[in-house]
Amino acid sequence: MKTGLPSPGEQAATIVALADKELQDGGAGQVARARAFAEPLLSGQALDTGEDALAHADGVAAILGGVGAAPAMQAASYLVYAGDYLNKPEEIVAKAFGESYASLVTHTRKLVQIQRAAREGEALLSEGGGKDAAEQRQQQTERVRKMLLAFSRDLRVVLLRLASRLQTLRYFAASKTACPQAIAAESQQVFAPLANRLGIWQIKWELEDLSFRFLKPEAYKELARALDEKRLEREQRVEATRSAVENDLRAQGLQAEVQGRPKHLYSIWKKMQGKSLSLDRVFDLRALRVIVPEVADCYACLSRLHELYTAVPGEFDDYIARPKPNGYQSLHTVVIGPDGRTMEVQIRTRAMHEHAEHGVAAHWAYKEAGARGYAGVVAAGDFEEQVAAARKAVLRQLLAWEREFAQSEDAVFDDRIYVFTPQATVVELCKDATPIDFAYTVHTDLGHRCRGAKVDGQMVPLNTRLKNGQTVEVIALKEGGPSLDWLNTELGYLQSQRARAKVRAWFNAQVQAQTIAKGRELVEKLLQREGKTATKLEDLASRLGFKSADALFEVVGKDEYSLRNIETLLRPPVPEADEDELLAQRRTKSSSPSAAPRGGVLVVGVDSLLTGLARCCRPAPPDLIGGYVTRGKGVAIHRTDCSNFREMARSAPERVIAVAWGERPEKGAVYPVDVVVESNDRQGLLRDILEVFAKEKMNVTAVNTQSHKAGHKAAPRLAKGDTAWMSFTVEVSDSARLAQVLHNLAQINGVRGARRR
Repeated sequence: MKTGLPSPGEQAATIVALADKELQDGGAGQVARARAFAEPLLSGQALDTGEDALAHADGVAAILGGVGAAPAMQAASYLVYAGDYLNKPEEIVAKAFGESYASLVTHTRKLVQIQRAAREGEALLSEGGGKDAAEQRQQQTERVRKMLLAFSRDLRVVLLRLASRLQTLRYFAASKTACPQAIAAESQQVFAPLANRLGIWQIKWELEDLSFRFLKPEAYKELARALDEKRLEREQRVEATRSAVENDLRAQGLQAEVQGRPKHLYSIWKKMQGKSLSLDRVFDLRALRVIVPEVADCYACLSRLHELYTAVPGEFDDYIARPKPNGYQSLHTVVIGPDGRTMEVQIRTRAMHEHAEHGVAAHWAYKEAGARGYAGVVAAGDFEEQVAAARKAVLRQLLAWEREFAQSEDAVFDDRIYVFTPQATVVELCKDATPIDFAYTVHTDLGHRCRGAKVDGQMVPLNTRLKNGQTVEVIALKEGGPSLDWLNTELGYLQSQRARAKVRAWFNAQVQAQTIAKGRELVEKLLQREGKTATKLEDLASRLGFKSADALFEVVGKDEYSLRNIETLLRPPVPEADEDELLAQRRTKSSSPSAAPRGGVLVVGVDSLLTGLARCCRPAPPDLIGGYVTRGKGVAIHRTDCSNFREMARSAPERVIAVAWGERPEKGAVYPVDVVVESNDRQGLLRDILEVFAKEKMNVTAVNTQSHKAGHKAAPRLAKGDTAWMSFTVEVSDSARLAQVLHNLAQINGVRGARRR
């Protein structure tokens, strides 16, 4: 047995020798050249199934020849397997046989490797067992289907794989070696239906029978034994009926060739299972096939057969007028023969027969290079021109075979590509998809964390367009998010609308999280001011009519919900004070030092009266203050220099009441005050102002900014430059501290003035 690969020098010498040995005998020479090239590489080598590699290649070439494939396809079967034993298979095969063969070798070998990896994964699932394992095996079957679909751009790859799988099953049957269940199941569930879609009946029925033999050996043996017991009698009856029918049709002037059609074991067993029939009740156990020159002759033969024999009702199908999806055409009828037994008859033209037997292989045509090159084939473009019509028809069948696209048009095929993960999982993507689209298709989180990609082992930019059959590996961070550049259509990072939506959703979630955090902070500060920190946030949101606390925080963070609503809910209702009583108390009672509260505001002459600091002027100790008796809300405390207070005192002096700050302020009490800053607008201004407040340890609870261009009617007094007006609400324990803060603010670059409002 050979060990290792031949050296590049030996391989080059082989190529040169073959090139000098150019044969001039057409297709046969092509096959001989390819076999001569592969023989020294394959001799003594064994495939993973145990079959001799050269014998396998011989078998594949014979199967392709049997279904009418061109010699170029038979030659390719040797080159594909020789590629496993070459250092640079694509480069060497391209030099010796042409680019078309090199491409075929590359794609077929890649598909074989991926299928092998997929089967190994399925074997591990089978060991696990259980419902989940069964579902995953079904998914793996779908993956294999998609693999074949992914490589169907070059239909030669598909045909080679069909022939190779049939040869593998033949080897297990001939050597009486146990066939792995994964291979048998894959052959029955994937390869046989594919051969049926392509109309290659010869390969289809043999794949089914051999798979049936390995998957259900007892049922196969029992059915084979039952058929064999009456085989001679059945064959004699079929031959007698065949001869009688052919002679009668010829006597009617119809040039008909009548054949006895064998019925295959799997189709018999399937019909028995599907219709719960015994073997004697299977109508087409005995069958004839009538082949005639023209379509009109088909219907003439049908008419004559129904005159000779009694037709079985409900057992007639006209596949000439309504062909099967794979293009199959024929008339099917079931009649009662002279011996009283049922018999199926198929009637078709010679062209229909060729298509039924060989399917797409019957239309396979390559433009041979002849004396050019090394008797190889020309570039793929010439092939496309030769078989464009046949290729389109076959692609439709492949599309229909892939059940996920059963309702689709040709455009759907053109709008899809199939690539593979390093673990051989098939991933379906839109046309021109990128590695980022791939990452989001595999998993949303993988897409978010994607930072690089390898395609077929090579690092590529993230906006690289992927192609069918490539293997994609994503390089991702442990955590992170997408880039805004990915949403830029001009940069071409994303082609999938689904991936684009996931990126947008991530950024929307970030914005929402920031809004909720801002709202939570505002609500919690309010609860602190109200002394209600023990309040459960979820309960608070529910009482306010929100589904959750986050829903409340979000609207608060967006400034769409006033905190006053929360204050109103938290503060217990106070009975409305009688105005006359308040005024009488003011006249008759005097202030008492002992009645002063420990902190807050003392209403002179009235104990424990509800008070509230006015928002218009926001008083804070030691400001001079005055009280104004409101309707139902107690006494509003204003600064004495407040314009609102002076106006109210002028219009209703009887409501003014003397107030004073408590002699013993509450520990830790703070008061909100408003500071207004006017400045030239510039970048970083807000940051500089907030730094001043931070140094003075003043908590900023609200910020409102406005900016106007020079010449704007809102700022007519300015000659040039943009102006920013900023209003800050800060918490202070003593308004006297503001003087130093306002002085520091005025020193900031560009600030024109800072004052308390």
